[in-house]
Amino acid sequence: MSLIQDGLSTGRDRTALIEESILPTRASQRPIGTLGYAWIWVGIAVIIATYSLGATGIQGGFDLATVALTIGLANLTIGALMLATADIGTEHGLSFAVYLRAPFGIHGTHLPAVSRGIVAAMWFGIQTYLGALALNGIGEYFLGFSNWFLWYAVFAAVQVANTMLGIKSVERLASLAAPAIIAISVWMYFTLEGIAETKGLNIWTFRAEGQASLMVLFIANMSFWSTMAIDIPNLTRFVKTRTGSRSFVQRNRSIFLAQLVALPVTQAMIAGIGAVSFIATGNWNPVEVIQGDAQGIALLVLLILVVLAQWSTNNSANLIPAALTFINLAPRVVNYRMAVVIAGVVGTLCFPWQILDNLFVFLGYYGAFLSAIGGIMVADYYVIRRRRVNVPDLFDPYGQYRYYRGFNPAGLVAWVVAGAVAAWWSVYAFVIGFPLGFLLYLVLMKGLVLPRYRQAELAPHGSDEYLAASVGVDWVHLGGGRFTRSSCGSGSAGDREDL
Repeated sequence: MSLIQDGLSTGRDRTALIEESILPTRASQRPIGTLGYAWIWVGIAVIIATYSLGATGIQGGFDLATVALTIGLANLTIGALMLATADIGTEHGLSFAVYLRAPFGIHGTHLPAVSRGIVAAMWFGIQTYLGALALNGIGEYFLGFSNWFLWYAVFAAVQVANTMLGIKSVERLASLAAPAIIAISVWMYFTLEGIAETKGLNIWTFRAEGQASLMVLFIANMSFWSTMAIDIPNLTRFVKTRTGSRSFVQRNRSIFLAQLVALPVTQAMIAGIGAVSFIATGNWNPVEVIQGDAQGIALLVLLILVVLAQWSTNNSANLIPAALTFINLAPRVVNYRMAVVIAGVVGTLCFPWQILDNLFVFLGYYGAFLSAIGGIMVADYYVIRRRRVNVPDLFDPYGQYRYYRGFNPAGLVAWVVAGAVAAWWSVYAFVIGFPLGFLLYLVLMKGLVLPRYRQAELAPHGSDEYLAASVGVDWVHLGGGRFTRSSCGSGSAGDREDL
């Protein structure tokens, strides 16, 4: 029985701010465990573009061990930052776009949220295109049939259908795909190492003549995941949470393995394979290298890796975030399944095969503006509100997040200014955009907004009234825009459309 059917939320309750799939998740509606969440992140980390990061380090004149260690540390750092924004999901069960109503306003949220949603849809298109090329290679070798666009359409439809089934389906795919991806990646490494040995190259002592900066390599790898660093609540709101614990570590313990182990280790491994590929052949893309000589089962295994990697990444890192931002844009008319389809269509209409020609320019500029959003979120959640969020007002058109006609000038100005400055120095985008967004938002909020807009005053810092999981309660929508806080596990849990 769904929330709509059990009377807690009815079709009449769909408003400009309310739709079932963007309501706060309760503790009983969070099915993903520690290992399941880690498998999701293994799948997310394995994308074709990651290979080029390792090759870039080798071209810069560094040895393989230094490149792998730098990339691992960069992803460990961004993983730690993800923990900060992840608590929005584990504590309150809120999605990224809905939480942005707090720092940006109930209407202002659409500008930063949709910018992230469109980027996620673009990445869906890019990943689907790469998967379609692999499927076309399988079809061409085994069937003598070649039509990459047909494979693109089929692959896109399968992924959209899989994601429409909800987060449980996404987790099941990840738990099957991730071990296979790891095994195939190990095989790729030894294959490439063998190619290097036949040429008399030692992959561990090889050094190119470049003179790049390790700091630039470090920051580039942090910027790579700036998107997930800000919208991680979209996933953590479905991760099992230890309720009734004020300890940040205890409350978020199910996500530590993924952010601090699965992400940095997998990213370093995949980037390392790209580095080895470049050392052995001069080509950073190991798929192209091995595909040139592979036949039969070896070719099939290789191309299956490509398909699984794109699929597992697209579900959780691209389709779900894009869908939730599109729902937030028009919850009165867009539901979860419709939003997933819209994300697929938008990703295709962006002509992802063209974006690939300028991928890293694309990454640098959008990463600049998204990193500023991350700084604003952390400042708002931890400094301004001390994790105490008036969740019912996030869904109230006349609540404290209305600010000036639905827009919070502090959030919007901080975002535009910090994002623009970071984009100007796009090589250092994340380390500029994040702290600058953080500082500008605090200055503008405390100096201009809070004294003027009295409805935006904070909950008392010592009050438990606006906490949720850490004090053992859920935010529950009763219908008609009314909310209550009830003990975790009490009441009808229901099956959400996006579970």
